[in-house]
Amino acid sequence: MSEATSRPLRIAVIGTNYLGANTAAGMAEFGFDVIGVEIDEHRLKLLNDGKAPLYEPGLDPLLKTHVDSGRLRFTKDYREIADWADVHFICVGTPQQEGSEAADLSQVNSVVDMLAPLLTVPTLVVGRSTVPVGTSKLVEQRFHAESPAGTAVEIAWQPEFLREAHGVEDTLRPDRLVFGVQSEAAEARLREVFATPIAEGTPVVVCNLPTAELVKGGANAFLATKISFINALAEMADATGADVTQLADALGYDKRIGRGALNAGPGYGGGCLPKDLRAFMHRAGELGVEEVITLLREVDDINQHRRARVVDVTHELLGAEWVGKNVTVLGAAFKAGTDDVRDSPALDVAGRIQLHGANVTVFDPEAMENARKVRPTLRYAGSAVEACEGAHAVLHLTEWPEFRELDPAALRGVVEHPVVIDARLSLDARKWRAAGWTYRAPGKP
Repeated sequence: MSEATSRPLRIAVIGTNYLGANTAAGMAEFGFDVIGVEIDEHRLKLLNDGKAPLYEPGLDPLLKTHVDSGRLRFTKDYREIADWADVHFICVGTPQQEGSEAADLSQVNSVVDMLAPLLTVPTLVVGRSTVPVGTSKLVEQRFHAESPAGTAVEIAWQPEFLREAHGVEDTLRPDRLVFGVQSEAAEARLREVFATPIAEGTPVVVCNLPTAELVKGGANAFLATKISFINALAEMADATGADVTQLADALGYDKRIGRGALNAGPGYGGGCLPKDLRAFMHRAGELGVEEVITLLREVDDINQHRRARVVDVTHELLGAEWVGKNVTVLGAAFKAGTDDVRDSPALDVAGRIQLHGANVTVFDPEAMENARKVRPTLRYAGSAVEACEGAHAVLHLTEWPEFRELDPAALRGVVEHPVVIDARLSLDARKWRAAGWTYRAPGKP
C-alpha cells in the first residue's frame, strides 16, 4: 500500500450501479478526486452527464455537482485508475447464480481479471460488494499472484449497508462503518477515507476479513427473519381477530426487539435481501452449518407464502372467480422510493393473478419502464386513477405516498366494485370504509 502523500487521496470505484454510483458520488462529496469505472456505454454516458442510471432520491444532483466540478468522472478504461488511485473500491453486483442459490461472483472475478495485471505500485483494494465469507482471501490470492505489485496489493473488506431510497443519506451519514482489515496501515487509510462521517460520530468496528464478510450477510439474514416473523404473526392475527400493527407497536417498545422492520406486508423483495439470504444459506451448507439453513429456509418460505396469501385474499373477494375480473395493482417497485423491480412482491402477485386468468393493470410512479421489461404481458396505466378504471379489486402493494393520498370517494366512481386490499397496511381504513369500500388488510381485523 502506498505511503501517505500531501495531495488528497484518489479513489477509484469499480462498478457504478446502485452501490457504486452512491459510493462514487459520496467519495467526491467527502472531498476526494474520484474515477468510476463503468463498461456499459449507455450508463457511462449518463454518469458523465451527471445522471444516475437508476432512480434514487438525491443522487442525480450530487452526481451533477461533482461531475461539473471536475472532481468526479467515469471511464471504461482500467488503465486510467490502476496506478492513479490510492484506494480501489469494488462495488460490482453479486446476483444469484442461475439455477442455484449461490452468489454469482463473475463480476468480482472480472474486476480482478482487468485490474490485477495493471497494478505496479502498492495500493489498497477494498471490497464493498456482498460476498460469501471466504471470498476476500480468494481475491487476495489472485491479486498477489497476478499483479506486478504482488503482495504490495493489500485487500480489505468494508461492507455497505445502503437502503434503497435512502442511499445518499446512508452513504454520507452511515449508521456504522465496518473495516475488515489485515494491518494498521489499511485501517488508517480507511479512517482517512471516511474521516468525515467518523468526525460526525459514526461508530467504527474494526475486524478481520471473514467477520466483515459475515456482517452484511448476517445483517440481511436477521432483517429478513424479522420481517418474516411479523408476517407470521399477521397470520396469527388473521386467525384470532388481533391487530398486527398494534401488536408490532407493543413489541417494538421492547429495547431488545425494536420497532424497525416490524411491518407486516406482502414480504420483502429487491435486489439484495432475497438473493443475499439464499447465498448465506448456500455458504452455510458448504460450511456444514445446518442450523442456519433450517432457520433461514423457513424465513424464505414465509416470505413466499405472504405473496400467495395476497392472491388468496383477492380470489376470495372476487367471489372465487378469476376469469373476466379486472384487478388493479398499485405499485411495481419492491418498495417506495426506488424503481427497482427485482424480486418485487407487487409484480410477483400481479403475475400470479394474471396466470389465474384475471386482467391485471399496474401503475407505479417510477418503476413502469423496468416493470414492462420484467412483466411485458401485464397491462400498464398512466396514472393510479386510470389503472383503477373498471376494477373489481384494487391491490395496494407498494407504499408510495401518492397512493395514500388517493381520494377513495372519487375513486369509487371509476371502479366496477369498491374492493381494496391494503397489503401494505398504510391506507386510512376508516376513510376508505366510510367511502363505501370493502377494505381488507392482512393481519388487521
